[in-house]
Amino acid sequence: MTDTKRLLMEGASDAVGFVGGALAGFWLGRWLGFDIFAAGYGTASLAGIALVGLGGGLGLHAARRWRASRRTKSEQ
Repeated sequence: MTDTKRLLMEGASDAVGFVGGALAGFWLGRWLGFDIFAAGYGTASLAGIALVGLGGGLGLHAARRWRASRRTKSEQ
């Protein structure tokens, strides 16, 4: 795989993983009653923000693990 194509796949999969995870965290927070857009920085708002950040990080981690698993399969 060319270097440019590999870097493009890496960036795109990182973006999809992060945004997908952040959206999952956002909707989980909404389902639990945490509104990240509430006025002020109350407990519910901060918990919602934390869920979005946690979801984004987990989504990014999942995307990198997916890429690593594809890399080991192609090397075999």
